[in-house]
This record gives sequence, structure tokens and C-alpha cells, in this order.
Amino acid sequence: MHDEHSGPVVWTGIIGVTCLLLVLLEHMLWLVLPFIFGTIMYYLLLVPKQRLLRAGFSRDLATMLAFALFFGTLALLTMAAMSWSVTPGGANWYEIVVRYINGGLAFVRNTLALLETKFPPLAEMRLSSMVDKGVKTYTDNFAQRYLAGILVAVAGWLPSLLLAPFLAFFFLRDGLLFKKFLARAVPNAYFERTLYLLRQVDQTARAYFEGLLKLTVLDTIVLGFGLWVIGVPSPLLLGFISAVLAWVPFVGSIVGCLMVVIVAATDAPANPLVAYGAIVVFILARLLDDFVFMPLTLGRSLQMHPLVTVLMIFVGGTLSGVAGLMLVLPLLGVVMVVGETLGRLVTNPRLRARHRYARALRDRQANTDLQV
Repeated sequence: MHDEHSGPVVWTGIIGVTCLLLVLLEHMLWLVLPFIFGTIMYYLLLVPKQRLLRAGFSRDLATMLAFALFFGTLALLTMAAMSWSVTPGGANWYEIVVRYINGGLAFVRNTLALLETKFPPLAEMRLSSMVDKGVKTYTDNFAQRYLAGILVAVAGWLPSLLLAPFLAFFFLRDGLLFKKFLARAVPNAYFERTLYLLRQVDQTARAYFEGLLKLTVLDTIVLGFGLWVIGVPSPLLLGFISAVLAWVPFVGSIVGCLMVVIVAATDAPANPLVAYGAIVVFILARLLDDFVFMPLTLGRSLQMHPLVTVLMIFVGGTLSGVAGLMLVLPLLGVVMVVGETLGRLVTNPRLRARHRYARALRDRQANTDLQV
């Protein structure tokens, strides 16, 4: 619903609060990331839970059955992925990772050698030898410098990420009770608007995550089809992983593109056009995302102007890095709903008059037996 009072002052407050929350949330990632994953799980399981409720199951039983269905499906997909990942030679995961890393490095060397033959100034700079030295220095000291830190970080994040299914379970089971708890603390004059606010916050978060899931499906189909056309192995799986990585704007897309290029260069070392074709597929997919898919999914879900969306993505990345890139749009959507609704409450003289009148009635009733 359009709000005629959402002017420059309200929007200045919305953007300022969003920036402040981004700075604060950067120091609470141990809770923010499980909350995001738990919210995604909540909206994924909300539809099957509602169908079970309509079928006559109790709220607790419907919640447990929805979770059992989710984890059962996840276990089946995991076993299927593990069975498909077994190589004919019986190579373990470490050998597979090393093979693909070496294949990616070989592709970089061949590309640099090709550039040096085409552009003599690059050959005079000895670009390929400089890159080789840098890579060798990094890989030789990787285990000593970085491996221990990576393992400690993973061990530290694992308990936090296990909060996601825990949060999703209680969102499903007790979400309605929490809304009633919040509504009871609101004065009667603002009760209707508060219900509207809670509904709009829920609808905004739901629309964002549903739009994100729709965007993931579209990206998976487009990337999978493009990679299949150019001959990259396991195109649908690679497309899905890249689409999930794209949840983090810019950074996730770059990581997904590098992953697919490495796979293409390793599995087709005699045909570098496959790896170059993968880069072209990713560029085309990003153009489709920016100009077609995102306006149809996330843009329509959050009802934001594209200029505001792009600017806030850069602001989020500047303030909070990769976490800010991922959090800024859903956070802005929720703050936008809260800010516009509070602006409507503050600037509505009828609601403020009702609140003053209700307080006067309560004071008069409380003082009735005290009057002489």
C-alpha cells in the first residue's frame, strides 16, 4: 500500500538505520548467518507445514513431520551425491581437489603464454614467470600459514551453523505465539497498525527469500543449459552450486565462475575453448540476472527502485564486506517496512488523538475511587 507520508525524512531514517544495523551485525555474524539460514529453512518448510495443518494434524506434529520430510530428502540427496562422486580410479577427495587445482593453474599458464605471444610487451614483462613465482610461493607455504587457521575457523563456525535448524523449528512451531506476545505490548489505539506492521514484515521477508529461491532455480536452469551446450561435465550440479554462491552479490558469482572454469579446464585440457565458453556463459547469465531475472524476482518482491538497490549493495559491501553484500537487501526491505509504518503512525493525527483519549480514560478510571 502506497504511503503518502514516506518522504525524504522517513527514507533518510530508513537508510541510516540500515547502515547502522549493517555495522552492528558485522560483529554478530555468529548469530546472523544461522538466523538467515534458519529463515530460509522456515519459508521452505512453511508450505508443507500449512498443508499438514489443513489436513488435520496438530501444530507440533505438523512441524515435526515437515522437518522429517526435509532432513529425509536432504539425506537421500547427500547419499546420491556421494555415490555419483565416486571416481572410476577410486581417487579420494584430496586427490580430486589437487587435480582440479593443478588443472586450473595449467589453464592460467596456457592463457598467459597465449597472451604473451599475442602482446609482446607482456612477454617482455615476463608475466607468466611472475605469476608462476607468486603461485609457487603461496602454495608452498599454504599449509604452514593458512591451513591451521582455516580448520580453527571451520570448527568455530560449525556449532553456530547448527543453530539454523534449531531456529527454523521454533519459528515454525512458535512464530504465531511470538507475534501475539508482541501485539499484547502495544496500546489499543495502535493495535491495528501494529498487526499490519507485523504482517508486512513477515510478507517482506517471505517475498525476499521466495524471490531468492526463484532466482536460484532460474540461474540453475540457465547455467546448467549453457554449460551443457558447451560440453562441461555435470552441468546441472555446477549450475546449482554457482546459483547458490550467487546469493552473495559479486563475490559469489566470481567464485562460481572460477569453479566452473577450473572444472572445464581440467576435464577438457586439450580444448581450452570449453573453459573460455564457460566464462561467456557466466557473463550472459549475469546480464540476464541483472536485467531480467532480478527485476522479476527480488526487485518485484521488495518493490524497490533499481537505483536504491544497486547503491545499497555498494554501501553494504563497504560497511560490512561480504556479509554486508549478502545482508543489505533483506535488511533494507524489513527496515523499509518498519520505517514507513512508524512514519505513518507518527504522522497520523487520528491515531495519536485516539491514544491520548485512551490514556485519559484510563487515568480517569484509575482515579475514580480516589476523588473526595
